[in-house]
Amino acid sequence: MLMPKPDEAVLRNREALVARLERAVPGGVIGAEDARRAYDTDGLSMYRQLPLVVVLPRSTAEVAAALKVCKEMGVKVVPRGAGTGLSGGALPLADGIILGLSKLNRILDIDYDNRTVTVQPGVTNLGITHAVQHAGFYYAPDPSSQIACSIGGNVAENSGGVHCLKYGVTTNNILGIEFVTMDGEVVRLGGKHLDSEGYDLMGVLTGSEGLLGVVTEVTVRILQKPETARAVLLGFPSVEAGGETVAAIIAAGIIPGGMEMMDNPALNAAEDFVNAGYPRDAASLLIVELDGPMAEVDHLIERVEGIARGLGATYCRVSTSEEERAAFWAGRKAAFPAVGRIAADYMCMDGTIPRKELPRVLRRMTEMQDEFGLRVANVFHAGDGNLHPLILFDANNPGELERAEKFGAAILRLCVEVGGVLTGEHGVGIEKRDLMTDQFDAADLEQQIRLKCAFDPDHLLNPGKVFPVLHRCAELGRMVVHKGRMPFPDLPRF
Repeated sequence: MLMPKPDEAVLRNREALVARLERAVPGGVIGAEDARRAYDTDGLSMYRQLPLVVVLPRSTAEVAAALKVCKEMGVKVVPRGAGTGLSGGALPLADGIILGLSKLNRILDIDYDNRTVTVQPGVTNLGITHAVQHAGFYYAPDPSSQIACSIGGNVAENSGGVHCLKYGVTTNNILGIEFVTMDGEVVRLGGKHLDSEGYDLMGVLTGSEGLLGVVTEVTVRILQKPETARAVLLGFPSVEAGGETVAAIIAAGIIPGGMEMMDNPALNAAEDFVNAGYPRDAASLLIVELDGPMAEVDHLIERVEGIARGLGATYCRVSTSEEERAAFWAGRKAAFPAVGRIAADYMCMDGTIPRKELPRVLRRMTEMQDEFGLRVANVFHAGDGNLHPLILFDANNPGELERAEKFGAAILRLCVEVGGVLTGEHGVGIEKRDLMTDQFDAADLEQQIRLKCAFDPDHLLNPGKVFPVLHRCAELGRMVVHKGRMPFPDLPRF
């Protein structure tokens, strides 16, 4: 079984569970089947499971109360933010509750002197920037889904975005976290200061995918808007030339604010959708943004153009206004929904490789299209080697979903083979769970599970995610890992 077998005792005690949760979270419990159906999947929408109950708390106290009830009754809990995650991390369990945090959506404090904003987890990523941009500030991490994804989900997955190359991912931009343990204990880590003493527990919680605790408050750092920001569109006759340019720019000591790459299918889909002015005949398109003082930006743009021309760039266009710069990025950020217009379905993968391996990996993915009989559109954070191949398929055609899954697994194994990792920002969830043994051996996984046991010894928080073989804490030391399993054999689909 891919997911844990439902606990029959919990299923039988559903009415008692609902009654206790309604006392803990008045007016915040959803029990009707039709209403629960809205929570049966996340962004990995080909896999669905109806949750036992949905709970929507409105405060940290209600989160703690709900977790205490579940702990006492032995009920599993799947924390959920905006449901935009792409690895199945918020896929419900038949015998577990969905703990939705969308009602914790207030900005609690804006402190310009310390350059921090404190928010509840349901605040959207873009909502933070909107709250401070009038004062010349912004929040740097900017996932493509930033208009919808929540800051709590960003913490859970350690999300990045198109500007993560220079300004870092979520873990580089948060200063404090409040979270609730499975026991209902409220814990605060960090604050408005840059570094905290002792163990880096905040680093442990960031990217933990809801397995260790439920985040109820986040303090982020905000940055002052740079004096100048200009973007350059670079078109190449091959994807390899684009990849070589990425490596050459970094090797030259230039750290752009953002550096993104799209291949021809992706850039044409984005151009149809947004009309950003992309060169349709380019085999690959590189967007390079330079920011800082005007003189520095002008100098770096000349250097980037020179590097690109030297490696065969056939198209070069520099933004001349803020509106034009925004249009360049609008196409990239709309690439995922744009690709949805050229295929009935697509699976968005997420792996990270060393920058120098970009040409090799892109060549191999092109070959894989013929092997699996499916097309792929490539969109990725080129600067830090975070790939987002979009595998195009039609689930109505027999066998195509299964081939897409195998194609995705082959791409992720390729990432590990060239010295990379299984995920850059989407998380492991269920999507990559059974591929973890391709990156980690039994000792590595055992150590990770020991950390899980320190926070959640009964494995009630988001079980069935991340770890390919889940053992009770007392069984550690006797783990046996089986390699070669394919993901997703048993989940209900579509």
